[in-house]
Amino acid sequence: MEWEVVIGIENHVQLTTASKIFSGSPTTFGAEANTQASPVDLALPGVLPVMNKQAVDRAIRFGLAVGSKIAPASIFARKNYFYPDLPKGYQISQFEDPVVQGGAITFGYEKDGEFVTKTVNLTRAHLEEDAGKSLHEDYAGMSGIDLNRAGTPLLEIVSEPEIRSAAEAVAYCKALHSLVMWLGVCDGNMQEGSFRCDINVSVRPKGQQEFGTRCEIKNLNSFRFIEEAVHVEVRRQIELIEDGGKVVQATRLYDPDKKETREMRSKEDAQDYRYFPDPDLPPLVISNAWIDQVKAAMPELPAAMRARFVSEYALPEYDSLVLTASKAMATYFVAVVDAAGKENAKAAANWLMGDVSSTLNREGVDIADAPVKPAQLALMLKRIADGTINNKTAKELFGDMWAAKSDDDNLVDALIESKGLKQISDTGALEAIVNEVIANNAKSVEQYRAGKEAAINALIGQAMKASRGKANPAQLTELLKAKLAG
Repeated sequence: MEWEVVIGIENHVQLTTASKIFSGSPTTFGAEANTQASPVDLALPGVLPVMNKQAVDRAIRFGLAVGSKIAPASIFARKNYFYPDLPKGYQISQFEDPVVQGGAITFGYEKDGEFVTKTVNLTRAHLEEDAGKSLHEDYAGMSGIDLNRAGTPLLEIVSEPEIRSAAEAVAYCKALHSLVMWLGVCDGNMQEGSFRCDINVSVRPKGQQEFGTRCEIKNLNSFRFIEEAVHVEVRRQIELIEDGGKVVQATRLYDPDKKETREMRSKEDAQDYRYFPDPDLPPLVISNAWIDQVKAAMPELPAAMRARFVSEYALPEYDSLVLTASKAMATYFVAVVDAAGKENAKAAANWLMGDVSSTLNREGVDIADAPVKPAQLALMLKRIADGTINNKTAKELFGDMWAAKSDDDNLVDALIESKGLKQISDTGALEAIVNEVIANNAKSVEQYRAGKEAAINALIGQAMKASRGKANPAQLTELLKAKLAG
């Protein structure tokens, strides 16, 4: 039987506020356990929660970015469940009338060797408080509780079940991760738990409209684990059904060492949480003036920037998608083009997607921390364009620029001069090289003159080697062809 995978995703995004969602406690990561939990966070008798306006600002910002409806009035509810790291015995969240309703995320990914785009609709995004953290590794035979994280503001972003593969799930999460960082609503640190993913997975026979029974894989904090967990869970469900069993709705955890998912608890539905409006919090009322104020402070969004790159810089759609995958990459690219000129925009895109990205990956460096500054890369592109150096020499030069770790805007010219990288464009010097190559490669000369045009590539290669890669390729090719035609 041919099976179809159905995936919906819930992302828990910690918001970049200095204090918690209902108290003034700090949200700094890594503090000594239980030093950042106030009486409000601990739910001591007589305390009252007070809404953090900055958390609402960030929710509105996200909603505007994804084309959502911002609810003019939304309600906070108590979501009742009992975990050791939940001091209240309930979580303040939103159930009915969330602050962000609808919207969509568009992303690109590779499918069967082609780059495709897909749009996944969002159900909602709601504000809530985070729970504390149970510590199991640090204590022999017992668990510790750290309530520093309790009350940290979260935006839970819920997708429609429109994702159909592990690759799509990863691409969706990467796009969402990039967007919340672009907007400044989340720092995106997955190791610290700032961006967490719950993946709901089910399978059904291809062509069937009814959804299968879903299982939720909880708290995935890396894109690699998302991909692995989906593959593992899909295989588990298919094998279970084909062996005559039934999938039981449950919350599961992924074990990356054993490459398996295991049941954590039976899956709760909304009624199990006994939601009811929180009596201590009035409705959250958001005026049009508030929305307009947030909108006025919004950065240029990735979709708008992609369209601008295509129209203003004549870049292909693929290039614009890659360059806007992160705000840091887009900012770097714009700085290079501003310094090098629009005529070098495509060359800048090629370098950023090629040598720059591969070097960043190899060295484990973020582009914001790249030792080659935008002005330096721009000057290198200008020197390629004006014939001072060729593309082959530029690759060597880029490595020298990276190693130099210099802020000098004139580094490129200094390296070209000190390392003797200037392209040979003198006709007399090139003619001497060409004469020598023709004299020493009789077979290739004979093949070319006999009509085998590809034979000239071997001659060009020999000439470039003789010039130590510094010959002007265009002039060299023209001169060779003229000599061979004589």
